Amino acid sequence: MRQRTKAVVAATTMLSVGAAAVAAGRYASDAALKPRPDRPLPHDPPLTVHSTDAGRITLTRSLASLRPGTYGLAGAGCHAVVGPVVEDAPHPADCVVRRLERVTHGTLAPGTRVRFTPQVYIGNPQDALGLDHADVDVPGELGALPAWFVPGDRLSWVITVHGLGTTREHPMALMPFLHRRRFPVLDIAYRGDPGAPRPEDGIGHLGDTEWRDLDAAIRYAVRYGAERIILYGWSIGATMALRVAVNSALRDRIGGLVLDSPVLDRHATLRALASARRIPSALLPLAIRAAEGRAGPYDGQPGTGAAVTDDLDRLKVPTLVMHGPDDAIAPWSASRELARRHSELVTLHPVRQAPHAAMWNADPERYEEMLGRFLMPLM
Repeated sequence: MRQRTKAVVAATTMLSVGAAAVAAGRYASDAALKPRPDRPLPHDPPLTVHSTDAGRITLTRSLASLRPGTYGLAGAGCHAVVGPVVEDAPHPADCVVRRLERVTHGTLAPGTRVRFTPQVYIGNPQDALGLDHADVDVPGELGALPAWFVPGDRLSWVITVHGLGTTREHPMALMPFLHRRRFPVLDIAYRGDPGAPRPEDGIGHLGDTEWRDLDAAIRYAVRYGAERIILYGWSIGATMALRVAVNSALRDRIGGLVLDSPVLDRHATLRALASARRIPSALLPLAIRAAEGRAGPYDGQPGTGAAVTDDLDRLKVPTLVMHGPDDAIAPWSASRELARRHSELVTLHPVRQAPHAAMWNADPERYEEMLGRFLMPLM
């Protein structure tokens, strides 16, 4: 009888552990595969607004609030843009003062909790930037994909595609730069985005199926007069651009790629997201396995889809990669490997002190200088 009791307890314990692993796997995969555009990625803790005064804002002192550059501040019912740290401003020892560029909406009252985000504009190109644009629908395999088209007089179009934790508002940071160089810009939403069709299984696949929506955007652009395409992606949008460049039936129309913080190793990104969501370390391997199982294999090439670099021996176009060692979501070691394997095509520009998909934010002037040099021969 005593042995039977022990067996029941052991079996119950195993079932509990198994159930916990399944629950952890689903929780981890939801964190990674169901990113919410209204919640920034979990690489920074929330900050507290202490005061605002005369174009300055005082925030909790942290690694995030001390970063150089220009960032959005997102909180419940509010959004603002902050510039560099004001070094000579008086402040408490546990605070930091930054330049307050603008409050887009809401208020930043003392006590407001905010997070840094690379998304510095909200709204649409007309309201946020004063740029004429058209709201268009790109026919995709799951339905119409909403997009903004900002006209330009060149025959080379730039198609922009955002990544994890942001929306199609994120690429608006580079629209003024591209508009000054007279590029037509098509900024797309893809499956799972607000206003776009939901994925059939209800989850994202870190670019491994979403690339077909970007492929649809290329067909749209060619139909309306684009002779050459420059794909510009952030995070999994960059992954989508790589997938399209080697798999699209229209890949010969692609003249170049700009990749900001590309997700090149799905396993590493899932692990980073799950860790940031505080999955217990003992359950982390099972949680990652469950998340990868839900994501499924990459559908463009044989294999697991875990490492994009394994599928890119057919890369044929000039590629600029903006990435840095402080990216906690998409390790930049994979970008270095991509540049090493394709040194004749790929230029890697390292950006330090920048979180995921925020390479422009860390140093806008230097970023745009590198981007201008790359785009010059593609005009």
